[in-house]
Amino acid sequence: MSLLPELRYPSVPELVSFACALAAQAPGLCTLRQVGSSRAGRPLHLLSVGHAERSVLVVAGAHANEPTGGSTLRVLAERVLSERELRTDTSWHFLLCADPDGASLHTTPAPRSLLDYHLGFYRPTGAEQPEWSPSVLPPDRLPPETLALTAVIDEVRPYLQVTLHGTDLGGSWVQLTRDMPGLAEPFAKSAAQLHIPVETGASDAAGWPASGPGVHVMPGPESGVAYPSMPDDARRSTWYHAHRHGGLTAVVEVPMWASDLVDDPAAHPAPAAAIRRLARRLLRDSLEVERILAEALPRLHDAEGPLLRAARWALDLIPGLAADWTHTAPAGTTMAYVGSVDAFGRRLPLRAAAMLLRVLREADDGAAPGLEHLVADWCDSFAARFRARWVPLEHQVEHQSRTVLVAAQQAREQMP
Repeated sequence: MSLLPELRYPSVPELVSFACALAAQAPGLCTLRQVGSSRAGRPLHLLSVGHAERSVLVVAGAHANEPTGGSTLRVLAERVLSERELRTDTSWHFLLCADPDGASLHTTPAPRSLLDYHLGFYRPTGAEQPEWSPSVLPPDRLPPETLALTAVIDEVRPYLQVTLHGTDLGGSWVQLTRDMPGLAEPFAKSAAQLHIPVETGASDAAGWPASGPGVHVMPGPESGVAYPSMPDDARRSTWYHAHRHGGLTAVVEVPMWASDLVDDPAAHPAPAAAIRRLARRLLRDSLEVERILAEALPRLHDAEGPLLRAARWALDLIPGLAADWTHTAPAGTTMAYVGSVDAFGRRLPLRAAAMLLRVLREADDGAAPGLEHLVADWCDSFAARFRARWVPLEHQVEHQSRTVLVAAQQAREQMP
């Protein structure tokens, strides 16, 4: 598969330049300020539009490998500035990039294929992800990006926090920390208009209640989890920090490549057996990457760099996840759910292999050509199995923007 995107994703410096220009264009309405620094000392910037007491916070760049949010943030900020009714009783705050260190390491701003995307892939360990770190670290060890994000939430006290996420291949879905009646219908209508499938059985939301197709409500602290081995518990993420101020969070996911296989509500004829087969494949693929890593590791000088650290973290997740899939009843039984699990099972070892490949290439290691062949083969298989098609960037952005604006309207109307 090789489809050229019409546009490209902005870098963090380009987002900052855009925000500076917007603030200069309307100094009475817009402000841009630094609200923290990353572990490497990179600034975290907040663009604010409007002066109303009630506020919406939009967060981009929480995951380095999900670049659509930066493009969506630009469109939303311009729209809020140009459409007075959007800021009549709401101020809007835009965190330009929650993880600028991660963004500096994910190097595929305009992927032409899944292989192109993975050749520049980076996604940090859970402890280094700003939104997820509270679920895996004690409070006294949280990274500065997380502390900056929670401080912004405490300052602006948003009735809605929206965090802009994405997936490489699949469909669109929304995760809510509290139900928002009225969101599901316009969300589905927008996706249909733009030919984006709705991921009705997202494995990220396995076992969660749904208020409509693709709109999932996170479980409360009293509920169990579908995958007990996974360390990143959404209920302990920064997404719930807005609840301290009476707000809620919406996580809006859009795909770069779409697949109708994740939008099939039909019952799967044998979901448990299918997922056990996927667990066996997951372990097999993981062991193949582990073998290459074990052989190359004595030859590598930097065994603790961010790429290798993240690759090893992803591999460490796999045995427990495979056990979850093997020994527990599936959290969903539809074709869409099994398809989402299939994609997740391909994604984890592929990402680990891609990050290891970058390390081996940089070291000019002899194992790099063989691993590159494996990564290319897995990318081709992933795209072929899911009949992947590129979603034009303007459609990714339009759908994500529409969903944010509808969510803001619904949340505002449902405020006490």
